[in-house]
Amino acid sequence: MLWTTVAQTVELGWDFYVPVILFVALIALAVPVWAAIGSAAILMLLMSGDLPLSLVGERLFTGIDAFALTAIPLFILTGDVLVRTGLSRKFLDVAEALTCFTKGGFGSATVLVCGMFAAISGSDAAGAAAVGRMTIARLVEAGYPRPYACALVAAGACTGILIPPSIAYIIIGLVLGISASTLFLAALIPGLCILFAILITNLIVNRIYAYEGGGDLSFSEWLGNLGRSLKSGWYAFIVPGIIFYGIFSGRLTPTEAGATAVVVTIMMGFLLGTLKWADFPAMLVSSAKVNGVILPIIAFSAPLAEALAIMGVPQGFVTSATGLTEEPWLLILLMIGILVAAGCVMETTPNIVILAPILMPLAENIGMNEIQFCVMMITALGVGFITPPLGLNLFVVSGITGESILKIAARAIPFVLSMFVVVLFIAYVPAVSTTLLPDIYK
Repeated sequence: MLWTTVAQTVELGWDFYVPVILFVALIALAVPVWAAIGSAAILMLLMSGDLPLSLVGERLFTGIDAFALTAIPLFILTGDVLVRTGLSRKFLDVAEALTCFTKGGFGSATVLVCGMFAAISGSDAAGAAAVGRMTIARLVEAGYPRPYACALVAAGACTGILIPPSIAYIIIGLVLGISASTLFLAALIPGLCILFAILITNLIVNRIYAYEGGGDLSFSEWLGNLGRSLKSGWYAFIVPGIIFYGIFSGRLTPTEAGATAVVVTIMMGFLLGTLKWADFPAMLVSSAKVNGVILPIIAFSAPLAEALAIMGVPQGFVTSATGLTEEPWLLILLMIGILVAAGCVMETTPNIVILAPILMPLAENIGMNEIQFCVMMITALGVGFITPPLGLNLFVVSGITGESILKIAARAIPFVLSMFVVVLFIAYVPAVSTTLLPDIYK
């Protein structure tokens, strides 16, 4: 009903529907997303005649000609170096020592190390792969069913795009013209809320099914374990410390923080003797593969977004949505529904580039702060990483364990529900995402 109203308001014709049908068909045929988006954009421009076809070539370059995007390959490379040097295992040791006093301690440690990895790499898939290889076998040994262990890692790795520094916030900042540093600051509390929601959900599930014991340490024993793990691995926290202090103090831009993190991590790897020159080709190729997926999507999404704007789709959506109801809480729920559904069928990057310009005017129309909207959008899309049919994190952990995606998805339902509750909290309580911001953004 809503889309019919949009079509009537904007007077959408075959010049819109045929490219959309082509896009859906190409995605269904497993054509790369960037190729599907680019094909739809070119066909839309050809059929509408509203804009010259030369716009595509121009926008391909201007869409990625941004200094902020340089941070993406740097954070991805930092994550790869972190794994190669073995520093990620130091995070796990500290997280395990920190949570060993609780029942379900190693499950909690798995979630925490996902958050620690997220604070460096900014990528959920990288976190799912790195943490999954370290923890899933040990989770199974501790008593967790393999599908649930996979679901726990997949859910924890969602924090990769939710806890700053995050690639997703860099992209949405570029699309909407908002400083990435500001978005990182706004996303800190919501990202931690998601992390603790997953942590608490695991503790509740573990208490119900008694997967893992523990929790019988005295305070002095726990403090001793924590002290020993920090003593042997404190230097691993230098890297996230540099990133957080540099960005949140304003001394470094995200790109500069990423570059500094790469250099420091490499130096630490050489000093520890865990990194060799022979490791560089594999690291660079791995990072290039991830980066090669993200940047073409951004490039080809730019002309498509501009074509949609010229056709008046964002304005039509606002008019149609407010025509259905003027209740802000219902319109917010509508946006969340669209974002969660979109996150289930498509990756975050194209969702951001396509949907952010469409939904942002509606958020502004109901008085939602632009920063709050960005945080709500990224968090809602993050739920899609553990929901079929796409569920990128589900595919990653399934790939490294051989476990059925459907079995993992079924065990991930409690985490989906807890994350959705946090999304609602962010959407209806502006202070969650604006408390740390200067007054000018509130």
